[in-house]
Amino acid sequence: MRKADIYYNEHLAGRLEETDTGYWFAYDKTYLQSVDARPISLTMPLTDQPYDSNILHPFFDGLIPEGWLLDVALRNSDVSSLDRMGLLLLCCKECLGAVSVVDTSD
Repeated sequence: MRKADIYYNEHLAGRLEETDTGYWFAYDKTYLQSVDARPISLTMPLTDQPYDSNILHPFFDGLIPEGWLLDVALRNSDVSSLDRMGLLLLCCKECLGAVSVVDTSD
């Protein structure tokens, strides 16, 4: 399954993983202990419990580009527009804003 490290302002904040039943995201324990720790999203407050979902969490789905920028990404890759995790890994290594997604799949 595919995996990604999630960074917040260049600090490892957690890990996102695609599973057989959906997706899970968990904050990194070291990140949680940091005095500078901030949630990556208001919908995903800091917690030591993982976030499980049968669809890609809306926060991560919202990072994927839309419109002409998505069209450019799709034309230059073999990723399907229905493969949300693939698009996230392809397009979101250097997102606008504080969050970035780094593919760590084997």
